[in-house]
Amino acid sequence: MKNKIIIFCSFLMLASFCFAQVNKHDLSIQNSDTTHVFCYTNPITRDTSLSMRDYDIIKVGNKWYCTGTSAPFWTGQNPGVRLLVSDDLIHWKHLSWLIDASKLAPDCPYNGRFWAPEIHYIKHKYWLTVNSGKVTKVDPKGMQNHSIWLFSSNNITGPYKLVNGPLTHQYNNDATLFEDNDGQVYLYCSGNGLFQAKINLSTGRLIGGIQKFLDKKSPGNPNWMVGGIEAPFVVKKDNTYFMFFSSWTRGYEIGLLKSKSPLGPWTLASCEPIFGTRKREYRRDLAVEGGYANLNYQDTEDPYCEAGSNVIFVGPDGKLWSSCHYLMYDKRPYPYCPNLKSWERVPQLGIEPIHFKNGRFYINGPTWTKQCVKY
Repeated sequence: MKNKIIIFCSFLMLASFCFAQVNKHDLSIQNSDTTHVFCYTNPITRDTSLSMRDYDIIKVGNKWYCTGTSAPFWTGQNPGVRLLVSDDLIHWKHLSWLIDASKLAPDCPYNGRFWAPEIHYIKHKYWLTVNSGKVTKVDPKGMQNHSIWLFSSNNITGPYKLVNGPLTHQYNNDATLFEDNDGQVYLYCSGNGLFQAKINLSTGRLIGGIQKFLDKKSPGNPNWMVGGIEAPFVVKKDNTYFMFFSSWTRGYEIGLLKSKSPLGPWTLASCEPIFGTRKREYRRDLAVEGGYANLNYQDTEDPYCEAGSNVIFVGPDGKLWSSCHYLMYDKRPYPYCPNLKSWERVPQLGIEPIHFKNGRFYINGPTWTKQCVKY
C-alpha cells in the first residue's frame, strides 16, 4: 500500500509539471492600492516564431523592445535584425525588421548572420550594434570578415542608418556600448577573449585602437572560463564599473568583473559564476576538443542547458533586470516532463531581477517556476 501511495504521488508531480508545460503559464502584473506585483514564469516566450539567441531588451516609454540573433545561428545567412515589442514584458510580438537581409544589395559586406545585435539610447539617439560578415560559398559562416557595424536612428523603431563599419579589422563579436558620466562612450566586445576601446559615436570610429584585456586562459582565471568567454555588458554602480560576461565551458554561465575605470584593470567580482546552468554532457565534445573534459563539477538542478548571453535592462519595478536566452535540455531528468515540445527545442527569452548587495550584483536562478516581485 505504501509503495502504491509513493507511485501515485510521483505520478501527480510529473503530471503537474507536464501540465504546466502544456498550458499557458500564469504571467501577470497585479495592482493594488499600495503594492504592485509582477509575476512571470520562464521561459517568457513559448513560441517557435519568436525564438532568438542573445535577447537584448530596452525600455522606451511604457513599452519594452527586444532584438537578438535569429536562426539559422551557425551557418549561412539569417533573415536580419528583428524587433519585438511588449506592453508588459510578458506578451511579445514581432514588430518589424530593423535590417531585412532580403533587401540588402548582393555585395553588402555585412549580409551574414547578424549576431547579438544591441540597441542603446545615448546622446538623444538610438545606436544599433550589429556583428556580421558577408556569407559566401567558401565562407558559409561569414567568419573571414566578421566584425562590428554601427547604425543609428532617431527612433527606436528606425529606420537605422549605417554610421560606420567594420569598426575593427579583425574577428570581433557581441559588441556593446556604455556611456560614462562625462559623456565618453566605450565599446566592449568579444572575439577569442574580451576587448575594449573608446569610441566616437558620431563618426563610429574607435579612439586609440582596440585592446584585448582578458583571455579565456589568462593567468589566475578560474577553470570555468577556460572553454571560452564572450558577451560583455557594462553598468556602473557606486562609482564601480561592473562587466557581465558569459562562458560556455560547463554549459552557459555568467561571470562578473569589476573595475574603478571603464578601461580596467578588470578583476573578478566573484570567483564563481553569478548565474547560469551547468550540464556536463551538453558540452562534452567541446570539452574534449579543448582539453578540459576532466573538470570536476556537478550539473545544476534546472531543466536548461543554456542560460546566458545576458543584457541588462530596466524592469517593471524600475530596477535592473537581466535578459538571456534559455534553452531546454533534451536530457533533462525526472521530475521534468521528458518530452520536449517544439518551442522547447529552440532558445526562448528568459528574464530575472538583479540584486545588489555587499558591493556586487547577484542574479537568482535560472528559474522555471512562477516568480512574483512586489514593488
